[in-house]
Amino acid sequence: MAIICSNISLSRVLTTLVLMTILAAEKRVCIRIPDQITETTRLGVHPTTATPSLKSAVFALGSFWRSEAVFGCLNGVLQTTVGYAGGSKTNPEYRSLGDHAESVQVVYDDRLISYKQLLEVFWSSHDYRQVFGQGPDVGNQYRSIIFTNGTEEFRLASVSKEREQTKSRSSIVTTQIQPLGPFYTAEPEHQKFELKRRPFLLQLMGNLPEEELERSHLAVKLNSYAAELCPPNIQKKIDVKINDIIKKGWPILSNFSVLLEDRMTLSSGPPHVWESAMWIF
Repeated sequence: MAIICSNISLSRVLTTLVLMTILAAEKRVCIRIPDQITETTRLGVHPTTATPSLKSAVFALGSFWRSEAVFGCLNGVLQTTVGYAGGSKTNPEYRSLGDHAESVQVVYDDRLISYKQLLEVFWSSHDYRQVFGQGPDVGNQYRSIIFTNGTEEFRLASVSKEREQTKSRSSIVTTQIQPLGPFYTAEPEHQKFELKRRPFLLQLMGNLPEEELERSHLAVKLNSYAAELCPPNIQKKIDVKINDIIKKGWPILSNFSVLLEDRMTLSSGPPHVWESAMWIF
């Protein structure tokens, strides 16, 4: 295990500190780089948080552009991916998804957030009484579904649905509960959609290649921030840090090429310093 110390330029130190503040808030951070990259490292997760604490859940609650952003800022959520689920068509695409629903897969650490808490966010983030749609988005692909993986998830989902139905006596809860079948990852242009609408944030991250962006823990958080779906206190903290960057003119704003040349090289991939610094102590 190597620890980053003296061979880092001042601009990289400043940039790293700003971005780690977004993730760590007021916690102390230690930046480390493993000698070998594992699958959990590529998720931005310390190897000690590998399975069984890492789990995934899949939900459909309207347009997956917004759905992904709903979950991204939750403490314990490590990765989000939009895709298609719930239908019979093989290899669906955005323009030809058949009977699938737009869905979001959430990878989370169940020591930090529970499946029950994810369900609470699911119910509070869309109108589950609307049939085949959400707001102006109308169609079968926007229907409300909880995809379950095992009997315990089915039990928790069923109990939560009954509770919501009790609250909504005058209307029917249209949400379906069904076993999770194949989850088809959506096209790259649909991943981190809200973040991609804010080019400055992408530049702040160093214009990551698509593959790195999709698995980035930081991108998950900033995608929610871009959609203004983080808790107000987190939104405000990120606003303050970004405004500081704009006012003080860190080198990252004036010369992006320097940032790109300054990438750290790990194994066959080039994650940035802050993408390797996900372990918060």
